[in-house]
Amino acid sequence: MMLASELRLHDVPVLVLEKETEPTKVIRALGMHVRSAEIMDQRGLLERFIENGGKKHQIGGYFAGINKPWPERMDTAHSYVFGLAQSVIDRLLSEHAVELGAEVRRGTELVGFSQDKQGVTVELTDGTQLRTRYLVGCDGGRSTVRKLLGVDFPGEPASMEWLLGEMQLTAPQDEVATMVAEVRKTQHWYGVWPIGDGSYRVIVPAETVAEDRTVPPSLDEIKRQLNVFGGSDFGVHSPRWLSRFGDATRLADRYRVDRVLLAGDAAHVHPPIGGQGLNLGVQDAFNLGWKLAAQIRGWAPEGLLDSYYDERHPVAAGVLDNVRAQAELMSFKPGPQALRRLMTELMDFDEVNRLLIERVTAISVRYDFGDGHPLLGRRLKDIALKRGRLYELMHAGRGLLIDQTGRLSVTGWTDRVAHVVDVSEELDAPAVLLRPDGHVAWAGEDQADLVSHLSQWFGMAS
Repeated sequence: MMLASELRLHDVPVLVLEKETEPTKVIRALGMHVRSAEIMDQRGLLERFIENGGKKHQIGGYFAGINKPWPERMDTAHSYVFGLAQSVIDRLLSEHAVELGAEVRRGTELVGFSQDKQGVTVELTDGTQLRTRYLVGCDGGRSTVRKLLGVDFPGEPASMEWLLGEMQLTAPQDEVATMVAEVRKTQHWYGVWPIGDGSYRVIVPAETVAEDRTVPPSLDEIKRQLNVFGGSDFGVHSPRWLSRFGDATRLADRYRVDRVLLAGDAAHVHPPIGGQGLNLGVQDAFNLGWKLAAQIRGWAPEGLLDSYYDERHPVAAGVLDNVRAQAELMSFKPGPQALRRLMTELMDFDEVNRLLIERVTAISVRYDFGDGHPLLGRRLKDIALKRGRLYELMHAGRGLLIDQTGRLSVTGWTDRVAHVVDVSEELDAPAVLLRPDGHVAWAGEDQADLVSHLSQWFGMAS
């Protein structure tokens, strides 16, 4: 839905195929990290999320569950974790995409496709065919598109599995809290937490790795495992939903084969340590959307669409590495526990704590645009301008030149790049050129140098 919205900002016709007839009740993610909150603000959506129950939290524990204070001096105006259930996030992004003109077709599943130099022919379950210029597989870790495309998905298979669900209990809340605190001294992957309306979110290790994790566990299975690890099933009953997940860690070796691309979990899977999965997928879509739109609209410079892989594949590899590192620190074996004690001491230094949380929250991401200004390749935080906030100027998804000199011009690119003459005490550069995703493509004050970078990112002048 994020990708559909980004494409619609550039007037690209979009059809979203969703095999489920109704939105899922399963809530895996419970919010968004800093960079995703920034993205929602850049597109004018953050207030809508707040109006629908989104809460800002500054709490620690996001790196391997090591409970340290929220870091100081983070490079963002959105220094918080944004709490909101995945089901609400999904709904709001869907509503936004439809408002912008995307078509969403539920109960329809892709079963095959073929491509040629002009486009892609998609085959659906009912035997009908659709013709499209490009196809993007956003269809999860078991991606049909990726498998049909023949893209390798190297990594480690699941060696462990956990059961997850929302349900009600009969045991008193204080009794539950006492038992959970005791068990978590030796088992980080165990938890029973109240979520309001009398319900609890339950997570417990499974007995074995299921052959088919699409089949949800039974309530009896969860009761059995709660007894195994804590000696009580707390009288769990009336499940709202049940699910399971494993610790498989894989990364596609390609994100594009001609006119077919991959995004989100179709391109990478990992355990949910640090809550990075939903965020990584949203950020993939944010990077890809304007580039694919430029390709379809005919103004993309050579190599722009391929830069999606060049930029996002290393980011996903970094997430997989930090997840693997966190998983080791969460083991109760003597070696990992010694490392955990050392890391706990190191995170008392604010610089270390901030570095690790900035990686988890994705605000340390810097794309390789070569040598130059320290801002080059980084996303720019929401700085204050004389006329308001930077992110208020980015809702349309266009490029943006923030010009503190008043001497520069984007003539020839005004259909793709907005030019704002304004000043900010927070901007340490005469002028910056931002891509539609908010990353700094150029910084300086020389018009000729600006023009070369406009051509590099936004194609030929019109």
